[in-house]
Amino acid sequence: MTLLDRVATLVRANLNELIDRAENPETMLKQVILDMENQFMQVKTQVAIALADLHLLEKKQRENSDKHSDWMRKAELAVEKHDDQLARAALERAMSFQQLAENFSHQIANQEAQVEALKTALKKLEVKLAETRARADVLIVQLRRSRAAGRAADTQEQADRGEHSFDRMQSKVHREEAISAASSEMLADDLDARLHSLEREQQVDALLVELKARKGIASSSQD
Repeated sequence: MTLLDRVATLVRANLNELIDRAENPETMLKQVILDMENQFMQVKTQVAIALADLHLLEKKQRENSDKHSDWMRKAELAVEKHDDQLARAALERAMSFQQLAENFSHQIANQEAQVEALKTALKKLEVKLAETRARADVLIVQLRRSRAAGRAADTQEQADRGEHSFDRMQSKVHREEAISAASSEMLADDLDARLHSLEREQQVDALLVELKARKGIASSSQD
């Protein structure tokens, strides 16, 4: 893949799609920006090299044009001196530089197109990089806020579970207390019943003794 192809791929990159596919969106965003920065520096370097090559071609074209003009003057001088053979030789040299001039023009046109393509790619990448940085800052804040909210929800869920566990434990304690109180109450009721039974038995015995005494009947030993 050429440099311009890589730049085009980065410029077309959809951050939302990349985030959806990334296991760690924040790391992915930082890596995308790093890749763009590296490509930006490469394109910027290539623009400088392409411009330098263009200036070199233009310089050679000027030098070639000067040589063509020089040999044309020499041919004119030979004609003035009526030296056709020398004039022909000078014209042949001038023609060779004329052919080189056409070649230089073609190379310069291609180089100018290359420079413009690189400048356009550099500008697009610069804009994309600025947009990506701005969006990445917002997205990273959103991601961190989302993670913080998730952690808060987890903490609240744990707290709720702890509270529910505490409520269940408290309910269990209250139930045990109620059972214990009921048991104590039942025990107290049973004791009262037994005491009351003894009191009634004593009362019955006393009445029996009194009744026998009125009747002149001696009480038995078991009484």
